[in-house]
Amino acid sequence: MIHIEDVSKVFLLPHERKTTLRQRFVSLWQRNTYEKFHALKNVSLNVNQGEFIGIIGKNGSGKSTLLKLIAKVLEPTSGKITVNGNVAPFLELGVGFQWDSTVKDNIFLYGALLGMSRKEIADKFDWIIEFSGLERFVDAKLKNLSSGMQVRLGFSITVSVETPILLVDEVLAVGDIDFQQKCYDVFDNFKKNGRTIVFVSHELNAVEKFCDKVVLLENSVIKKVSSSTEVLAYYRGAGKKLVVSDTTDYLNK
Repeated sequence: MIHIEDVSKVFLLPHERKTTLRQRFVSLWQRNTYEKFHALKNVSLNVNQGEFIGIIGKNGSGKSTLLKLIAKVLEPTSGKITVNGNVAPFLELGVGFQWDSTVKDNIFLYGALLGMSRKEIADKFDWIIEFSGLERFVDAKLKNLSSGMQVRLGFSITVSVETPILLVDEVLAVGDIDFQQKCYDVFDNFKKNGRTIVFVSHELNAVEKFCDKVVLLENSVIKKVSSSTEVLAYYRGAGKKLVVSDTTDYLNK
């Protein structure tokens, strides 16, 4: 379903940030300099139909960047990504939302951005509201809702889209316990129905519970790809070794 071949992504970070009018004026006669930040380096990966794949790693390792590349929110600097099927991405809260509009209006807007027709959204409207638990807030402006409620709404709209591929980035980190259980139930149902899911999370218990295969990103490259049991044991073991090493070094100083 997803073929990633030797993909790299480089961002250019300016050395000096021009914030005032004077600085911008002076910069017209100066050469701007940039630093290259390699978010991903020569990443290759295949995701088969019906697989539930987890992507783990420390902050800044390239997890979210990889999801954005698969979703075509970003373009790779080099390499190639082939996606065989429509994608429903839940990446960053706020992308596609209108904060001054109501919950109801945002459901229709966000659903349209995900490729749903107005009739499809209307047919699923009650389910989306019920799943998100926002029955009392249908006519409330989105900006007046808590961040957790906003995440619930965005995720509820995303999972209502009937696409073969679902991309999920850290939704469980914000939702409350009841909503997390709803997410677990949805994931179970998707696995039974053979949908392909790429799941980025720091919640290792959830990764272990659902993922058939896990990708460990470290310093922008794939460190390990294998079964969830093997990769999580390696990752947890590496973390313990790091803590012990740091403590030992500190005590020996």
